[in-house]
Amino acid sequence: MHPGPDEVRAVVRRALAEDLGDDGLDVARDVTSRLSVPALRRGRARVVAKSDGVLAGVACAAAAFTLLDPAARCDVRRADGSAFRRGDLVLEVESEMRCLLAAERTALNFLQRLSGVATVTRAYVDAVAGTGARILDTRKTTPGLRLLEKAAVAAGGGQNHRIGLYDQVLLKENHFGFAKPASYEEVVRRCVREQDRPVVAEARDVAEARAAVRGGAAVVLLDNFAPGAPLRAAVAAVQAEALAAGRAVLTEASGGVTLATVRVFAESGVDRISIGALTHSAPAADLSLLVEGVA
Repeated sequence: MHPGPDEVRAVVRRALAEDLGDDGLDVARDVTSRLSVPALRRGRARVVAKSDGVLAGVACAAAAFTLLDPAARCDVRRADGSAFRRGDLVLEVESEMRCLLAAERTALNFLQRLSGVATVTRAYVDAVAGTGARILDTRKTTPGLRLLEKAAVAAGGGQNHRIGLYDQVLLKENHFGFAKPASYEEVVRRCVREQDRPVVAEARDVAEARAAVRGGAAVVLLDNFAPGAPLRAAVAAVQAEALAAGRAVLTEASGGVTLATVRVFAESGVDRISIGALTHSAPAADLSLLVEGVA
């Protein structure tokens, strides 16, 4: 899921308004630049990487500059999803200097945050290369930035799980707990029968995993299974039950996955691995805006 230009500009506009304290984006409210930089003076700057990583959020950075100065010229040198090295040029901008300085932090905040997500995702994707397992994100995203962060996951080579509560059924432990006295299998079957979205059902043990398949789940989410033999046994149980049912069922692992352990999870035979840390714990990439001079 990739946000369109209008949505990007809306999110960036809110961030600029937060910084300027003005919904009208009055650049004169940047007190420091108003007192130190002559009005209407134009200048040039470039965004440069200060670390290695994978780029995401370029459209947000460009929007920050053009929302404050519609005449700003932004030359994007690297696209989302491209790897960068320390010293690489990412973007060049020419704009009114007051506008450029007012947009600087917002542009960098988006670039650093989203590139951090893409960089972490790429590390996980590379770690499971050759296993057939796919890396997925979760809903553990920054409020208001979900589509941007999920686009950053995609830029890093990962895949998006459901976007929200509306586009997929994902039955978790608490759903089953509140659905009692209905059995685990009955809850899954009801969800499959009463709507047409694929059903993902969380299973905490092999018995629940088998019941998920019998209930008609498209994906069995094997939560907090130890990688290695326990997870392999659960995957085998799902596959056996699916074979008996005459249909394909995917397996997904979650819980306790780190960069150090993700390959062991993948080698256990799961189809998908969902990782909240892609978005909730990604460190910001290091990028900086350097003034080139007055235009």
